[in-house]
Amino acid sequence: MIATDVDIRDLRPGDWPEVARIYAQGIATRNATFETELPGWEDWDRAHLREHRLVAETDGEVVGWIALAPVSGRCCYAGVAEISAYVAETARGCGVGTTLLGRVVESTERAGVWTLETGVFPENEPSLALLERFGFREVGVRERIGQLDGVWRDVVFLERRSEVI
Repeated sequence: MIATDVDIRDLRPGDWPEVARIYAQGIATRNATFETELPGWEDWDRAHLREHRLVAETDGEVVGWIALAPVSGRCCYAGVAEISAYVAETARGCGVGTTLLGRVVESTERAGVWTLETGVFPENEPSLALLERFGFREVGVRERIGQLDGVWRDVVFLERRSEVI
């Protein structure tokens, strides 16, 4: 399902309070990230590529975001990026993630990004299903790769190769 009443636009610095609120909701699930605390805007901004940062709005309210981070500073990996996406609790299951992911895939295809990658907890079945619908494939499972709240967690590593490069 694609949300038809969702507007997608570039993420701006002024969106940070809304983006941080949604990110905090994801952190609280303990199934979205190893992060346990929100970064400040400056740290988040520095860690993510300036291109391909998008927010989803419904009735003027930010209900989701997606952004890319470089996987390496080496020039040979310039076309490889890690994807992060979060949807507000009130908007989950309404197609916001589908709309955001579709738009970022389109923008990265046009920009020459040849690989998108991400790691997802195996318990996060909605995210895994969404990524699969967009052509992400499981590369492998990184078993007991990190601890969250003192518990070892696995991460499913996925990637999507460009269809135009």
